[in-house]
Amino acid sequence: MRPATKDSAVTAAYSLGWALVRHLPERLGRWAFTRIADHAWRRRLGGVRQLEANLRRLLGPDATPAQLRALSRASMRSYLRYWYELFRLPAMDPHHILDRTRSSGIEDLQARLRQGRGVVAALPHMGNWDHAGAWITLRGTPLTTVAERLRPEGLFRRFTAVRENLGMEVLPLTGGTANTVGTLARRLRSGGLVCLLADRDLTAQGVDVVFFGEPARMPAGPAALALTTGAALMPVSLWFDGSCWGIRVHEEIAPPSHGDRAARIRAMTQEMAHVFEKEIAQHPEDWHMMQPVFTADLAARPGEG
Repeated sequence: MRPATKDSAVTAAYSLGWALVRHLPERLGRWAFTRIADHAWRRRLGGVRQLEANLRRLLGPDATPAQLRALSRASMRSYLRYWYELFRLPAMDPHHILDRTRSSGIEDLQARLRQGRGVVAALPHMGNWDHAGAWITLRGTPLTTVAERLRPEGLFRRFTAVRENLGMEVLPLTGGTANTVGTLARRLRSGGLVCLLADRDLTAQGVDVVFFGEPARMPAGPAALALTTGAALMPVSLWFDGSCWGIRVHEEIAPPSHGDRAARIRAMTQEMAHVFEKEIAQHPEDWHMMQPVFTADLAARPGEG
């Protein structure tokens, strides 16, 4: 199959999935996605091996293989729940999204926005971050976010359109016609909300941190944007709470009063990593990190060290 034809087939398959999932009874849809999760877990397909390598750091050296496998299975089921809900989000009743979300700390975030101060909300790959974006826009707070450019291009455009229809402004990480970092800075200086996934560096220019007792790399962008614009850097953790969703907005990470710019960014990113660490430990099955984060794993991949 030629690349262009293959790309079209992939985009068409995802589009068909979106259409079918919306019309399936919810119980049947959730059952089907759980079965997909279990199949991938048993066969260790996709990123399951890397997921287990990441979860091994969380569990510590005394964890048994059985404990690791049980956690990775739960995490895969949580991850496929994310995908199922992403496909269904455009058709979900807004009242359902609002009524089933349990949140804390959101008042502090919105108070800063009302005062005209921008906020950088930094999120790990936990729970359902697309739901969180839809939820806060339904509360009347617009947001801007950045999306990794997927292949094929048609699939990237489809994901972008879904998020935009939910009320989010979506900027491409690479390949856009505008300066993404400059646009984010303008949104923050005008008192806007910028939401960024922040537990995996995609630029190979990230910040070295200690994460679960081991060297890891996280993006410098959230701290750098907050420092440059004067916006508040506020970590946000997400998890699944039965049939509901949990969201916690944490206290602002203030810039250190001493040190050069690079040192201050490192310190803020390390503090953000500590918050993520504690929250992931509370909800380990809802951390969907299928890519390398820890330095040892990055060094094992050519071009990612």
